[in-house]
Amino acid sequence: MDSLLAYISIAVFLVIAELVYFRIADKCNIIDKPNERSSHKTIVLRGGGIIFTIGLWIWSIVFGFQYPWLLAGVTLAAGISFVDDIHSLPDSLRLVVQFTAMFFVFQEIGLLHWDMWWVVPIALIAAVGGTNIFNFMDGVNGITAGYSLAMLIPITMANRSMTFVEESYLIVAIIGVLVFSLFNFRPRGKAKCFAGDVGSIGMALILVFCLGRLMIATGDITWIVLFLVYGVDGVLTICHRIMLHENLGQAHRKHAYQLMANELKMSHVTVSLIYMVLQLVVSLGFIYLIPNTIVAHWIYFIVASIVFGLAYVLFKMKYYHLHEEYLASLKS
Repeated sequence: MDSLLAYISIAVFLVIAELVYFRIADKCNIIDKPNERSSHKTIVLRGGGIIFTIGLWIWSIVFGFQYPWLLAGVTLAAGISFVDDIHSLPDSLRLVVQFTAMFFVFQEIGLLHWDMWWVVPIALIAAVGGTNIFNFMDGVNGITAGYSLAMLIPITMANRSMTFVEESYLIVAIIGVLVFSLFNFRPRGKAKCFAGDVGSIGMALILVFCLGRLMIATGDITWIVLFLVYGVDGVLTICHRIMLHENLGQAHRKHAYQLMANELKMSHVTVSLIYMVLQLVVSLGFIYLIPNTIVAHWIYFIVASIVFGLAYVLFKMKYYHLHEEYLASLKS
């Protein structure tokens, strides 16, 4: 009962904190103005995802500072991302801070104590890359909230059978996402706020921590399947842009979800639900439908990756011409 009361109190506090932030963002003009690369048409408050970091702080205060390195890493990365949401910062500075923050997260995971020290720099690069993919995918209403839930829910289920993260934190993280969803998981033009880099980067670090602890506990890296849908879209879109000789640092609208929302005129909520449901199906199938062996896990991961990779390629082959027509219209 005491825990339930604590969770209800945290939820109420986070709602109040979000509303207070809206007033601050409105007065300080922390907004997202639409441009030719955007999937929205109206001015929206930016940085509502700061609630994820606030939730981590509140959990630490209420339940004890059990993950100090995680708290430091998320606060550092979210802080620099919040500044970048207000005034654009150099990519080099943001990357240095992200690598430093991820190093803190790795310390909390326990990865820095491995005898196989050479794994650390490889994992560091992969984790920072995955964090930025998570950030790149934050482009339509509800997608960051929906996908975060699609990862946190299976992680919580796995945690029930083999505790690798304090369950109280997973519950608070889910509460934070649900609070954010109240203001963001809405149809096009109806969102009160966007997550901003502060939200997407902060949540990405939290998810890296949870996945890292899960992989260390099981000795099985195929748990990355819990990030498969975003991973396939993000990696193949980067490959596509490299083929087109584009500047990867420049904003674009080439992700599959962007084609759905913009060229195919699908509802933002529908697109977000598609990504959320697909990832939930993949993750729950991995947890409950296949034998709990390394061989079975690898087969599932490889087959799922091929299926989603082919689906992405076929989707782009059929509909990418609509995006080319859109780009041509801008030039004319």
